Amino acid sequence: MAPSLWPHTTPGIVDQLFERLPGIPMSKREVRVLMLSQLRLCCDSVLWDIGAGTGTIPVEVGLLCPQGQVIAVERDGEVVKLIHRNCDRFGVTNVSVIEGNAPDCLSSLTTTPTHVIVEGGRPIKTILQATWERLGNQGRILATTNTLEGLYTISESFAELQVRHVEVVQTSVNRLEKRGNHQTFAALDPTFILSGEKLA
Repeated sequence: MAPSLWPHTTPGIVDQLFERLPGIPMSKREVRVLMLSQLRLCCDSVLWDIGAGTGTIPVEVGLLCPQGQVIAVERDGEVVKLIHRNCDRFGVTNVSVIEGNAPDCLSSLTTTPTHVIVEGGRPIKTILQATWERLGNQGRILATTNTLEGLYTISESFAELQVRHVEVVQTSVNRLEKRGNHQTFAALDPTFILSGEKLA
């Protein structure tokens, strides 16, 4: 870990510390912390992050689980390079980045995940089905969405897959920002976080 960037053992890396690309989504710090708490990771967890975007979750999990492994899947070559750069910024060495379209590229992965995050991709139901089949027993799956349609689709998929102990959280986060001579609270876009377990 690079002490100059994040010398802390707690998650919640400041958003501004990550390199970004225009138009590429990034899970905001407060949302990330909730996602990580819902994952219930262990030091040696194996995480698949589908639609890894900027790479904030792979970096956070890579630091939290030094004996674990993170597989970040992203379809865009430039975004893959961005994830690599962000991992290098924080000295994370246990993240592998796969360039490809889910679910097609998942067949090439040889690890059995203990945890899966689906942060993007279409069709979402097909991706959830494919990752669920590979998820180990007692593993945890988590999916996020910002839309009502996404909430319905993920909920329906969880029911069809018989995901157990399902939890749904909607974020409501406001940040203090300075605008001119005044300070005001600005709301972040709400995110639905759905999670559950695979039990044989």
